[in-house]
Amino acid sequence: MKIAVFFVGEVQDDGFNASALAGAERAEKAEIAEIFVVSGVRYDQDEIRARLSEVVPDVDGLVFIGGQGNIATPEIAAAHPDKRFAIVQGQKTAPNLASYDVRQEDSAFLAGVLAANLTRSGVVGHLSGHRVRPGLKGRAAFVAGVKHAAPAVKALTGFCGTQDDSAVTQRWAEAEIAEGADVIFTMLNDARRGAIEACRARGARQIGNALDWVEKEPDVFVASALARIDIGVEWAIRDMVEGKTPSDIVEFGLDEGDVVSLKLGEDVPEAAREAVLAAVQEIRAGRIVIPDRYDGPEFEPETVPCGG
Repeated sequence: MKIAVFFVGEVQDDGFNASALAGAERAEKAEIAEIFVVSGVRYDQDEIRARLSEVVPDVDGLVFIGGQGNIATPEIAAAHPDKRFAIVQGQKTAPNLASYDVRQEDSAFLAGVLAANLTRSGVVGHLSGHRVRPGLKGRAAFVAGVKHAAPAVKALTGFCGTQDDSAVTQRWAEAEIAEGADVIFTMLNDARRGAIEACRARGARQIGNALDWVEKEPDVFVASALARIDIGVEWAIRDMVEGKTPSDIVEFGLDEGDVVSLKLGEDVPEAAREAVLAAVQEIRAGRIVIPDRYDGPEFEPETVPCGG
């Protein structure tokens, strides 16, 4: 079976795309399917539709990586009922369309708990790029984690409009730091580099996501909210090959081993570690319900342009 794995942006992005690619490569190495990678597509729905229309006739199935696919993928699936489709980090299903959701919001909530326990200024930050459903859920979870741990801590939250432009994210991170944020949770791809440089230059700590940023750059990252998108991709490909199209969204969260977790740096104080562990236990016991919506104020620095 020939399956296209479809990426918005570049695959080697030090983020979700890179993790997703690892899952696709494992599936191909295990000879589960013949994998055809499509990458470099801009986050523009017309361009996404056009590229999907080019790719789909030549494959048996397509796995779209990211919530950016929630609009165009159901359309293309309806137009090709004889082919199979999936969205990883998706929210749409149909007779020939499945969605798989690695619950990054679980680790984002834990990131909020940690940030609230680490801040000395009483202000923490969140910075993401595209306003897609997974990113919005992650933001809501982070802020909820902050408020769960320390209601008095102020959370600055913003979507800068780009996942890949480091010049934009550096200016946004600098603006949040100037407003007092001393710990920033970033949900970015290539553009994380700009936020890293801002934090390094100004002495702020950062909590990463998707990959293990503690190992990569321990001087800046105090933790990383891991979300094994690669496992979701591999699962989607296996189901597709086996002819399975789950009617419900398939979720992976804290209960599924190391699929979702918060990796802590060695310098995290014991009290903060205990607070995170307590939150993990409360979530698993069902005593914490993580919200998926945030209706509070947005941080939009006047002097920093949006990435578009």
